[in-house]
Amino acid sequence: MSETLNKQLLHLVFGGELANLEDARFKSVDALDIVGIFSSFELAEKAWRGKAQATVDNAHMRYFIVHLHRFLDPDGDGKLG
Repeated sequence: MSETLNKQLLHLVFGGELANLEDARFKSVDALDIVGIFSSFELAEKAWRGKAQATVDNAHMRYFIVHLHRFLDPDGDGKLG
């Protein structure tokens, strides 16, 4: 198995209603929608796209993909922090 296949690339999908359209500042942090954690960008993007399309009528609603693996292993060596 290649080194890339052994890496666990976790992605968090979440969203919520923004306080205004200029900032990534949420109206209520307590009301954030945590969609889930996904093992690939492709799966995360599919979940993100579904949520984004389902809320298209609310201009203040935004969903994001966070690359958790970049926080857990910032230098990419496979070791924590």
